[in-house]
Order: sequence, then structure tokens, then C-alpha cells
Amino acid sequence: MKVLGFPWTIRTRLTLLYGGAFFVAGVILSGILYFFLAQVIERQFVFRLDPPLGSLAAPGGDIANTLQVVDLEIRRAREGTLRTMLIASTATVGMLTIAAGGIGWLLAGQALQPLRNITATARRVADRSLHERIALTGPRDEIKDLADTLDAMFERLDRSFDSQRRFVANASHELRTPLTITRTLIEVALLDAGTNDKVRQLGNTLLTVNQRHEKLTDGLLTLASSDQRTADFHPLDLGEVASHVAAELLPLADRVSVRLETDIRPAMVLGDAFLIERLIQNLVENAIQYNLPENGWVRVETMAEADGITLVVENTGPIVPAYEVPGLFEPFRRLASTERLATSTGGAFVRGAGLGLSIVRSIAEAHSGSAEAAPRPAGGLVVRVRIPAAP
Repeated sequence: MKVLGFPWTIRTRLTLLYGGAFFVAGVILSGILYFFLAQVIERQFVFRLDPPLGSLAAPGGDIANTLQVVDLEIRRAREGTLRTMLIASTATVGMLTIAAGGIGWLLAGQALQPLRNITATARRVADRSLHERIALTGPRDEIKDLADTLDAMFERLDRSFDSQRRFVANASHELRTPLTITRTLIEVALLDAGTNDKVRQLGNTLLTVNQRHEKLTDGLLTLASSDQRTADFHPLDLGEVASHVAAELLPLADRVSVRLETDIRPAMVLGDAFLIERLIQNLVENAIQYNLPENGWVRVETMAEADGITLVVENTGPIVPAYEVPGLFEPFRRLASTERLATSTGGAFVRGAGLGLSIVRSIAEAHSGSAEAAPRPAGGLVVRVRIPAAP
């Protein structure tokens, strides 16, 4: 928050509090001194006359006029003294208030330094470093209690995430293996079935169901991995990954007569290669599969912008209502009116589980980025993924 262009931080508020408290105390002290000085001058001011009072009388005058002149001079001297004292005390309070503000700024910075350390560590912990601890040293005060509480919370989170990582790794093996074995057995059975149409039809149906289960399992595991931020981040070129994915999906685009266009520029990010590849693959594959039967196209662009790296995947396709776009990023949500042109494996039609854009957004957020989509007026979508550039 900024007020008049200046950051309204805790340090700023503490500095103003110190300076304001000193200013108020200085004003009160000056007022008290002014009041007592006025009383003292009023009661104890002694005016010594030299020459004697009788010689002050003007020719033809009297003592009364002379006393009136003396009283006037006494009042002027009193007012001048009080005015001088007021000006001096006001200037002194002002200068000391500025000095107190500077000292308060330094003291507030010193007092808030442990909080800055706690904040920096908490940010690193939230950014995939759950093994790190604050380990604040010093006297047992409120700040150390806060640091110890956060350390205990990080410890519990670390154990919880480690348990989830092990579960995902075990589930990946335990769920994929039986599905792979089932698919192999069905394919072998189809080879032995010969020309039996009923058996072959049943086998193809089972293969379709098994393929959908494999895709669903793979999507759920990827979604769980990206949500837990268990990725291993390294510098990589998003454009290079996009070119690789586009080359792999080009046969799929040719099979369904969809023109695949690319405008790839170098775009370095800090990320996990597997997750980034999965993100781009989901976007491009969906853009190809949910397209027009004729004269369809898909455009893939990567670019480096001022606020980071941007990946844009745009395609033709059925008209998508704007109000339905936010729901496409929710798990198991898809447009009921859209049908796929083909599957990436070239086999029978397999209806998606509605995890494609959910995985895209989850992976983007795991990389401290974002994913958003907008419908094209002529049909289709424009999906933009923004990821911070590699330092």
C-alpha cells in the first residue's frame, strides 16, 4: 500500500509513531514551560531603576506618569521574553522530532529485521523448499515464538507432502501396471480370436475402455504431482519444447486435415521439462482434436514479454460460449456439444475425462504462472499460459 507515493509499511508506521509521540511530548513540555515561565515573570520580575525614580519624572510631570511608562516597559519585556522562548522551543521541538524520526526509522528497521528473515524463509518454503527452517536465534520473545510456530508448521507440512509424494509414486506404479497388463492381454486375445467378429468387437470395446482408464489415471497422477509441486526445476527453453511437441503431433494434425502452424521464439523459463512438455502437449492435442472437420488450423506461439514468457495456443473449432470458458479449467468439466476428430493414438474414439485444461492450469501455477482462455468469435479458443522468465 502506498500513500502519496510512499510505501505505507510497518516500518513507516512505526517511524511516524515514534516521531509523532516525540512531537506531542515536546509540544506538551513546551506548553508547560511557557505557562510556568509566564507565571514566574509575572510574579518575580524586578525592575531596577537607575537613576532614581524621582529623576524619571518629566518636567512638569508626576510620579504616576512615570510608573505607567515603567509598567509598559515591563510588559513589553515580558512579552518579548515569552515570544523568544516560544520560538526557540518550537524550533527545538521541530528539529528533535526530525531527529527522532530518523532514529525511529533505524530502530524500527533493526526491530523488524527478524520478521524480514521469517518472511524470506516462508517464501522459499512455499516455493518448494519445505525442508528449510527459520531457526531463529535470540531471546524468547513474541517474534521467536512466531518463528518456532512456523517451523513446527513447516515440519508437519514437510511430512505430509513427503507422504503424498510416496503415495503418488506408488500409485503411479500400482495403477499403471495392471492397466498395461490388461491391454496386453486383450491385444493377445484379439490376435488369437481370428475372424470371430463378436470376439473382435468385444476386444476393441475393452481396449477403448482400458485406454480411457489409462488416460484418466495418467491425468490424475500428473494433476496430483503438479498440485504438490514435486517437480525438479531447471532452466529450459519453452520454445524448444513447443517445437518438439508440435513435431510429434504433426501426424495427428495431418490425419484429421488440421493445419498446424508455429511461431516459436526462444523463451527461457525455470521449470520441470516433463510437466512443461505435458502442458504444451495437452493444449496442442486438444486444439487439434476439438477442431473443424474441414479447413481447421492450430497456431502455437511462444514469446518473451516484459512480464515473463507467454505460450499461446489458438485454434478453430465449434463456438464456445464465454460463460462456459471458466468451467473448462475445472476437473472433469468439458463441453457436452464437442466431439473429438481423432485420438492421438489413431485408435477408436475415446472420450476425454475433462482433465486437459485442469492439468494445464495446475502445471502453470506450479511454475508460479497462470493459464487463461478466451473464445474466438468465429469458434475455437485462444489459450494463454504465462510463466516467469528464468533469472
